[in-house]
Amino acid sequence: MTAEALSKIIIKGMEEKKASDISILDLRDIKNSVSDFFILCSGNSSTQLEAIADSIEEEVYKSGEKGHGQREGKNSGQWILMDYVNVVAHIFIKEKRDHFGLEDLWGDAKITKIK
Repeated sequence: MTAEALSKIIIKGMEEKKASDISILDLRDIKNSVSDFFILCSGNSSTQLEAIADSIEEEVYKSGEKGHGQREGKNSGQWILMDYVNVVAHIFIKEKRDHFGLEDLWGDAKITKIK
């Protein structure tokens, strides 16, 4: 599966659980980037973050994609990272998203706002 196709599936999983401020950072033209795409979204609570992450896993599984994304940050309750190698999903509580500032950190990336 292409990184673009996987990105669409991840976004669907985010939308299923009412994630807000969904953005795609296209990192393919950035030298030494760690992935092709970062998909970022925000949630209102640790419960919603977990639901979004579960929804992403479910959508990826239903797509037939082999392998599972590695989850990081679940225990903090404020941020979850899901690493699918070519696509990395970042699910944040809004304040943590502002704190990390990934859109600014990867300012050379092409950024597309979904909602």
